[in-house]
Amino acid sequence: MDSEIVSPIIALELYEYTKLYQKSVSDPEGFWMEIANHFFWKRWPQEVEVVSYNFDVTKGPVCVKWLDGCQTNMSYNVLDLCVNKGLGDRVAYYWESNDDKSHKQITYNELLRDVCKFANVLKGLGIKRGDRVAVYMSVTIELVTVMLACARIGAIHSVIFAGFSAEALADRIIDANCVVLVTSDGAFRANKFIPLKSIADSALNLCQRMKHKVMACIVNPHLNLNRNNVKDVNNNCINDNSGINWNPNVDILWTDVMANACDYCEPEWMEAEDPLFILYTSGSTGKPKGIVHTIGGYLLYSYITFKYVFNYTDGDVFFSTADLGWMAAHTFNVYGALANGCSVVLFEGTPVYPNPGRLWHIIDRLGVNIFYTAPTTIRSLMRFGDQYVKQYSRQSLKVLGTAGEPINPEAWQWFWDVVGDRRCPVVDNYWQTETGGPMITCLPGATPMKPGSATLPFFGVIPAILDSEGRELEGPAVGQLVFKKPAIASRRSDSRFPSKSLRDLRLTSGIVLCTHRWTRCEPSSGTLPTHNRHHRWGCRR
Repeated sequence: MDSEIVSPIIALELYEYTKLYQKSVSDPEGFWMEIANHFFWKRWPQEVEVVSYNFDVTKGPVCVKWLDGCQTNMSYNVLDLCVNKGLGDRVAYYWESNDDKSHKQITYNELLRDVCKFANVLKGLGIKRGDRVAVYMSVTIELVTVMLACARIGAIHSVIFAGFSAEALADRIIDANCVVLVTSDGAFRANKFIPLKSIADSALNLCQRMKHKVMACIVNPHLNLNRNNVKDVNNNCINDNSGINWNPNVDILWTDVMANACDYCEPEWMEAEDPLFILYTSGSTGKPKGIVHTIGGYLLYSYITFKYVFNYTDGDVFFSTADLGWMAAHTFNVYGALANGCSVVLFEGTPVYPNPGRLWHIIDRLGVNIFYTAPTTIRSLMRFGDQYVKQYSRQSLKVLGTAGEPINPEAWQWFWDVVGDRRCPVVDNYWQTETGGPMITCLPGATPMKPGSATLPFFGVIPAILDSEGRELEGPAVGQLVFKKPAIASRRSDSRFPSKSLRDLRLTSGIVLCTHRWTRCEPSSGTLPTHNRHHRWGCRR
C-alpha cells in the first residue's frame, strides 16, 4: 500500500509540472497573465497589478486583491465565449433524475438562452448588481441557470444545500441579506420526498419574524405538484393535500415568468474583485461561515484546476456526484467545467438508488471520461462487492478523482483496481470552501500516485507545516498546514461578514492557516525532486 503507483496515462510530465510550478511561484504575474489571456476582459488596464495582499495587521487592513482594476463577466466567459468558439451545439449538461426515469440535456446555446431569460426575470423584479439571491433546489439544470443568471447581471448567488432545515435556510437567507429565494416544489432523494417548497415557506415565515423581507419566492415546478389557493377556470380555489401552499403575493411560478422573458440579456461588466457568490460551510467544525469568492481570480483558478487536475481534453464528459450546494460542485460542475467547454453530468440521486450499479450505468450510457466522487461514496459502493461495477464496461473512463475528506488506502486501492481497472489514474486532492479550488493535488501522469496522499501543491500554492508554537518545520514533518501566500481563488472579506473575514485566516508573519493537521513525507522513490516543496503531502485527522 505504501509503494508509489505510476499512472499509465502520460498527460503532463513531472518535469513539466515542476517548470510550471516554479514559474507560478517565482513569477505569478506572468503565469496568471497567460491564463487570463484565455478569457474576455471588458477592461484590462495597461498596468495591471496582478496580486496585492496584506496579512500583517500591524501594516494595515487584512486584504487580498487579484487583477484589481480589470472588468469582466463570469457568465459571458463560460457561455458566450464558448458559443463564439463554435461550441453552441455541444451538450453543456446531461441531467439524470433521482429515479433513473427522466433524462434531459441542454446545449451551450440553449443554456445561454435560458440564463438570459432568467436574468431578465430577476431584473424584472428589480434585482440589480450586488443584490443577493438565495437558491434552495435539488441538483437540476435550473439551479445552474439561476447561478449563471445571477452572475450575468452582477447579483450574488448563495446556493443552500437542499437537505438543510427551514431554520438553517432562514439563518443563511438573513445572514447573507438575500432579497429573493428560488426553490422547487419538491424533490426526491432515493425514495424519500423532500418538501422543498414547504420548507421554504417555513423559512420565509422565520425571516418575517426576524423583520427580514424577501420580496419574492420563485418556484420551479420540478415535480409538477398542484398549487393550493390557486383559482381554477371557474374561479374556485384549488386545495390538494398532496399539493404545495401558494401565496400569490410572494410566490412566482418559474414556467410563467420564463415563458415571456426576453432571451437576450447584456452582461453586467463587473470588477474582477466584485463578489460572485457566497457559499456557507457545512458547520461540521463550528458555526457555518459565509465564504465570499470574487469573479476574476476564481474564473482563472476554476478553469486551470479543472483543466490540469482532470487532464481535460476537448470533448470529454465529466461526471461528479457532488451536490451543487457545496464548493466542489461550484468549481468543477459549473464554473471550471463550463470555462473549459466541457459536457457535465448532473446527478440528482444517490449512488445506490435504485440499485448499486446506478453510477456505472450512467458512465456507460453517456460515455463518461472523468468520474469524481467522495471517499464516503467509494466506501459505500465497496460494501456491495465488485459485481455491480464489473457488469458495466466503463471503457470510456480515463481519469478518476476523489476529494472531500482523506481517503483510506483500502478505498483508494478498490477505486484504482476495480472501478478504473488499473488503467485510470486516481487524482486525490485537498481543498476547502475557503480556497475555491484544490490546493494540493495529484496531476494525471505527472505525479506517481500513492494511496492516501494528495501529493503535490497546485500552481501558485506554497504550503508549509508549523508546530504548535507557530514555527515552520523543515523536511518530513507532522503539524499544522499553512499557505505562505494567498491563492488566486482564496476567500475574500465582505462588509456583511466582519467576523468571518480574512482576519480569521491569519496566523503569524503573513501565513494563512488551514484547519487540519498534515504530514509531509520524503518521496519513496527517486522519481520526485527532493526539494522541500515537492515532498508528498497528506491530511491527518
